[in-house]
Parts: sequence; structure tokens; C-alpha cells
Amino acid sequence: MMITLNPGISSYAYTWAVGVPGMEPEQPMTAFALIDKAVSLEVNYLQIADNMPLEDFPEKSLRELLAYAQRHSVEIEVGARKLTIDRLSAYLEIAGLLNSRLLRFIIDGPDYTPVVDEVIEIIRQALPALEKNRVYLALENHDRLLTTAFVEIIEKVGSEWVGICLDTVNSMGAGEGLETVIKRLGPLSVNFHVKEFTVKRIYHMMGFEIEGLPLGEGQLPLEKVLENLGANCKTAILEQWVPPVTGDIQATINRENEWATQSIEYLKRALSGPSTVEK
Repeated sequence: MMITLNPGISSYAYTWAVGVPGMEPEQPMTAFALIDKAVSLEVNYLQIADNMPLEDFPEKSLRELLAYAQRHSVEIEVGARKLTIDRLSAYLEIAGLLNSRLLRFIIDGPDYTPVVDEVIEIIRQALPALEKNRVYLALENHDRLLTTAFVEIIEKVGSEWVGICLDTVNSMGAGEGLETVIKRLGPLSVNFHVKEFTVKRIYHMMGFEIEGLPLGEGQLPLEKVLENLGANCKTAILEQWVPPVTGDIQATINRENEWATQSIEYLKRALSGPSTVEK
């Protein structure tokens, strides 16, 4: 039985437009422009992640951003990277300023790879604030830790306010396939990153390449993922891995925008029921 999910977009749906180091556009997309994208795509959720660090925004700008989002009926979800107690506390304050009910965190950061016990202790220290403010902490499965480590963290913390941000591709970097990720992490999820992909052999046949595609054109078993998500999972947030157009950042941004439009329409159909989706 599938749960009811609200579609939304991430700042990682527009990674090239926001700016990739070394290939920045002349006018990078702003947080306000991301809200405009959500409005144009007719979705009510925007997750602002670590490629647009909210810690760099003055408090006045955060309040202006919230007011702009509220005028357009868009709810903001906060995302961050590098789970330390200081950063978790700081981002809980940011989540409060933006009325975010969800705080998505990637555990690792530059020169920072804590062991599981450290992660558990950091989260336990933050539990009173999470519970008081009714904010879900969503740990995103990423390249280093196996799904068993994420399960251990969630089970040992033992709070309904701590769960998984399920990304459909990241764990391949840790050598785990989607079947494993869905089975182990799906029921613990409080947030879902929808990211289409394809796996294909390199031309010389000695290795594989994992690349993004518009939603519905790759190998993501979306219906199966949806069927396995936990009851506390409320949003399905589009992210994209868009291959660049060689030497042309504007053409890349145009491709990214086209894919996002196509993918959100597919996601909306998928969330309304499997009978409405055609591969």
C-alpha cells in the first residue's frame, strides 16, 4: 500500500544553473528563482540543499525568503552537509527561521568522516531540540556508509523524529544496489530523493557508467520504491544528474530545465497512481 507523497524539487534538480565549481553560469540561479521554478512546475515543496548553503544567508535574507515562499504557497525543506553537533544546532535554527519540518543531512563533509558511534551521539544530543521543534532529521544515504550502518544509526537513536532521506542512486558509490537500499532503508525513510539513472557498459566493455536521465527513461523502479517507503515519508523531491553539453554551460542549463519539467510531470503521474504511468 503506497503512502501519499507530495512532489517537490531540490536545488540539486538545477545543479548546473545554481553553479558547479569551474562551470559557473554568468548569473547563477538564486533561492528566490528556485521558488519561482516550484511555482511554474506547480509543486509546493522546495528543498534547498548544500549546493546553496543556507548558513551563508543573513537572517534577514532567510526571513525574506520565507515570506516570498509563503506568498507563493511553497514550503521550504532545509538541507545540509557535515553532521557535527554545532552544524546540526545551527541548521535547526535555520529550519526554524524557514518553518521547515524537515532537515536533510549528509553525514560526511570535507575531511570529516565520523564513525557510526559518533553520529549516534551527535544525534542523541540534538533529540530534545528535534522533538521540541517537531523537525524530522533525514540522514541521506551517501557514498561511504553501507545501508547496515544507516539502519544501526536509526535503530540505536530510536526516535520517530530521525529517519532516512532515501536517495535512489548514491549507495551505488558504496557498492550497494537499489534492491538492497529499498529493502533496508525504504521503511525508515522520512524523505525521498527521486533521481533517475541508467547503468551501461563503457565502450571498451571494461567497466560501467552510471548516468542520469529524465524520470521514466532509465532503470529506476519508481513504483517499487514508492511501495516500500515508510509511513512518515511525506515528500518526493526531484534531483537530477544531468550530463553536461561539452563546453556549453547554457545548453547544459537548458537541458537541465527541460529534464526537470519532463520529470516533474512524470512524478506527478506516478504519485497519482501506477495506472497513469507509461514507460
